[in-house]
Amino acid sequence: MILNSNTKEKPEIEYPCEWGYKIIGTDKVKLEACIFEVMGVRDYKTKAGNTSSKGKFHSLSTACMVVSQEDRDALFKEFQDHCDVKMVI
Repeated sequence: MILNSNTKEKPEIEYPCEWGYKIIGTDKVKLEACIFEVMGVRDYKTKAGNTSSKGKFHSLSTACMVVSQEDRDALFKEFQDHCDVKMVI
């Protein structure tokens, strides 16, 4: 990723590149299954995230190679639309 000196412009991202997503939900096992389902045959990494203070919400981070902004946005939308995901960052 190349950052522009003018902070009002979007950063210029060179593809392919590794892109990460943090997904948040109420069931850690279902989040892991969601990542497996959305990523399909892609190689990806997953890392345990945080659990809320009352234990209601969990987060997992995942990353994979994306080939374009469209590819990156499509994965984001799949995570966002998944019934077990409450939020994607």
